[in-house]
Order: sequence, then structure tokens, then C-alpha cells
Amino acid sequence: MKHFLRVALLSGLALPAAAQTAKSRLNLPLKHELDSLYAVDQRYRAMLFDPRQSGNPDSLAAVLGVAKAELNHTLVQRMQQTDATNLARVQVLLKQYGYPGQSLVGTPTNEAAWNVIQHAPATIPQYLPLIKAAAEKGELPFSRYAMMLDRQLMTGGQPQLYGTQVMGYNGQAPFVWPIQNAAQVNRRRKQAGFTTTVEQYATQFGITYKAVTMEQVARMPKQ
Repeated sequence: MKHFLRVALLSGLALPAAAQTAKSRLNLPLKHELDSLYAVDQRYRAMLFDPRQSGNPDSLAAVLGVAKAELNHTLVQRMQQTDATNLARVQVLLKQYGYPGQSLVGTPTNEAAWNVIQHAPATIPQYLPLIKAAAEKGELPFSRYAMMLDRQLMTGGQPQLYGTQVMGYNGQAPFVWPIQNAAQVNRRRKQAGFTTTVEQYATQFGITYKAVTMEQVARMPKQ
């Protein structure tokens, strides 16, 4: 028992020391800035989509000082404004540091810049090669690259590869955007590091997954 306690105590001492050494290698000012940018990125999205906040629109409207009827419009407008501000800053950081990955800012901060770019689809073609390189080096989960690739494909009117993008038109029921070679999508998802099947993923959006073709999408009313 004494031997066990001694080993346990020594192990307990060694782990914080190792963690402290790893932490000391991080760019802490950059980490803190990216953490703040991520918090801002999520602020209005939580108010729009997180039931813990969006479920009380009267309280939200009162906090924001707007009429309840204007709440959603106000939240979307403020989200777009913060997205633009965040993007401008992240672009400066990317130019200065390259992609701020795990070795530079640790996890989960290494996903902060990814979130900002993902929410600015027009910039994805510019930064997708940088995201891919970071993912291949282990600086960013490969699943994040896969998700960004899917968004670029969807935005370009092409089938996605990993089934991460959901679309809905004019109040119609949302659907998983068409998937290239859909029969193999769950194998690709597993290889990319996703822990759910496309069927399980769809349930997060209240969707029962059904394969849809680009031809079917083309026939859907858009206005």
C-alpha cells in the first residue's frame, strides 16, 4: 500500500509539471485573443439556436432592448456584424502566424479561427488549403477540414462528401444536402474522425436522413 501511494503521489506531481511545460510553449496572448473571438462568434448564435437561451424570447428581447417581433432580425444582424469584425481580425492573425493550431494555442482554441472562417463562406476557397494543411499536420481535427470542404461544395452547388451540411428553403423541412456516393458516406465520415453516422448526425437537426439528389434540389421551390 505504501508503495502504491508513493507511486501515485509521484505520478500526481509529474502530470502537472508536464502540463505546465506544454502550456509554457503556447502563445498565451494569442490563445486568449482567439478564445475571446470564439466567445463572440458564439454569442448571438446561442441566442438564436440554443434552447437554453432562445427558449425565452421575452427575456432576450428585454435584455437587448428590442421589441419581441424584432428579436430574430436583431440577432441575425448583430451576428453578421460580429462575424465581419471577427473575420477581419482572424485574417490579420492568419497572415501573421499561419493557421493557429494545437502546437501554438492548444485545444480547443485551435478551432477558434476555423469557426470564424466557416461562418464566412465567401472566404472558404481562399483558406481551405491552409485548413487542409493544418489538419494533415494534426494541428486541427481532420473532421473540421471535412466540414469546411462540404460547405464549399454546397456553396458551389455540388454534392458534399461527408454529409455535414444541412439546407432548408422557404420554411420547408430541412434536409441533408446531397452527398456524392452516399452509400459510402459513413465510411468516409469514420475515416475523417466523425463519431456519428450521417443518420445520427441528421437527428441533431430534427431530421430523418434521406438521400437527396441534386436533381431533386433543383426542383425545390427557392422563393
